[in-house]
Amino acid sequence: MKNLLAIILTILSLSVFGQNKYDYVHFNKLTEVKGTDYVIASIDNRSKMAESKSKYLLFIDTKDGSTVQVDFPGDGYLGQVEQVKIDDLEINQIIVAAKSVDLDGKSGIDWSDPQQIFIISVDGKTKKQLTKDKFFTRTWTVNNQTGTIVITGHYDTNENGKYDKTDKNEILIFDLKTLKLKTKI
Repeated sequence: MKNLLAIILTILSLSVFGQNKYDYVHFNKLTEVKGTDYVIASIDNRSKMAESKSKYLLFIDTKDGSTVQVDFPGDGYLGQVEQVKIDDLEINQIIVAAKSVDLDGKSGIDWSDPQQIFIISVDGKTKKQLTKDKFFTRTWTVNNQTGTIVITGHYDTNENGKYDKTDKNEILIFDLKTLKLKTKI
C-alpha cells in the first residue's frame, strides 16, 4: 500500500511541477515600414506543446512606443508581409498573404485551406480582406503604374479539396487606393 501511495504521489507531483504556466512568445520577423515611424513585428504566442495560441502583427510606433495589434487565427499561417508605397498615387499599404479560414471545418487551418490577401494600413489601425474566404490565392503582384494588385487563384467549385479541371480560375484586379474590385477575368 505504501508503494502504491508513493507512486501516486510521485506521479501527481511530477504532473503538477511539469506544467508550464507560461506561454512562449516567438518574434518571427521585424519589418520597417518605409516612410513612417512604424516597424512591424510578426509574433506567435505558443504553448509548451508548441501549438500556436495566437498569431498577430504588432505595429510599433518607434517614436512613442505605442503599439497596435492586428490578430490572425492561432492555427492560421502568416505568409508574405510586404509594403506597397507608391508616392505618385498616394498609396502606402501593407499587403499580407495569410491562411485564416478553416474551409473544411475538420482539423483547423492546414495546407489544404485557402490563402487570403489582406490590406492593412501602415499604422495597423485598419484591416481589410480583399479575397473571399473560398478563393484560393495562387500568386499576386502589384502594378506600380496603375496602383493595382493583380491576384490569380481559383474557387473549389466541386468542394473536393483538390485543384482540378472543374474549378473556376479567376484573375482579380483590385484598386489599392479604394480597395475595390476593378475587374474579374
